[in-house]
Amino acid sequence: MSTRDFRSTRRQFLQGGAAGAALSTVARPLAAQEPPVPLEDYQAEFFDAAEWTFVMAATARLIPSEGDGPGALETRVPVFIDREMAGEFGQAATWYMEGPHQPDAAPLFGYQSPLTPAEVYRGGINAFNDWCRSEHGEDFADLDADAQDAALTALEAGDVPLDPELRDFFSLLLQNTKEGYFADPRHGGNHGMASWVHIGFPGARASFLEWTDPSKDNVAYPLGPVSIAGERA
Repeated sequence: MSTRDFRSTRRQFLQGGAAGAALSTVARPLAAQEPPVPLEDYQAEFFDAAEWTFVMAATARLIPSEGDGPGALETRVPVFIDREMAGEFGQAATWYMEGPHQPDAAPLFGYQSPLTPAEVYRGGINAFNDWCRSEHGEDFADLDADAQDAALTALEAGDVPLDPELRDFFSLLLQNTKEGYFADPRHGGNHGMASWVHIGFPGARASFLEWTDPSKDNVAYPLGPVSIAGERA
């Protein structure tokens, strides 16, 4: 995804990210049927207050609320990312993390930072906010939407100076934003299966046998999505 114009590329983002991220299973389950705490009142498990403010602002620009579908805030993507960073993924609990690390290695060589994803987030947020203050006079979250888009574009392009071990910060942020948007709601994001409703994804329904009849070719699937917990949108 290019961040040159987040608003104009919203549809391409939704189409390109849905297939790979819809069944992500990397966070702890969310209790079913509990009304969600408003994001402004949510007590983050990993992020401190300043980091949480950044994650809220950054994900809101990667998937904005304005447009033809729900945004990252409406689907509670920041909650998903916070739980990821507090959990096994963020702590790299099952990863091989011994050196040597080669930051300029090709992607096929795998993860090349001595830092866990949670440490990359923490260091990346601090460094990016330092750059925003230097270039724009304010932390990222305090910039207007156009300046935020420009700052994220610079971050993606590698124009923000980061330590080599933090080079994956933007790609992690974008990856986790997509996952939180499209994953099953048990993981904290995709609240109300709103993104699945928007793209017409049926979720975790157990059987589609009745829809394999050739007579139903090109007939729109009429049923809404179902979560892994059995909830229906």
